[in-house]
Amino acid sequence: MVVEKHLKITGTSEVSWKDAIAQTISETSKTLDYITSITILEQRAKVSGKKITEYLVDLDLAFVVDRDRD
Repeated sequence: MVVEKHLKITGTSEVSWKDAIAQTISETSKTLDYITSITILEQRAKVSGKKITEYLVDLDLAFVVDRDRD
């Protein structure tokens, strides 16, 4: 039986939403194994003057629970 758990994570980037997604997955995978999928829940940005200064993404990250893990 496969059990999947979901985790809501927010990531940021000063470059783009795509970069925020990639960086968030990269950082999360350093401490969380068996990531199987992501769903982009929301994209937003912080604005200063007339310029976007930070891109934010909320992700639903799914991963498999390993029952045999020590």
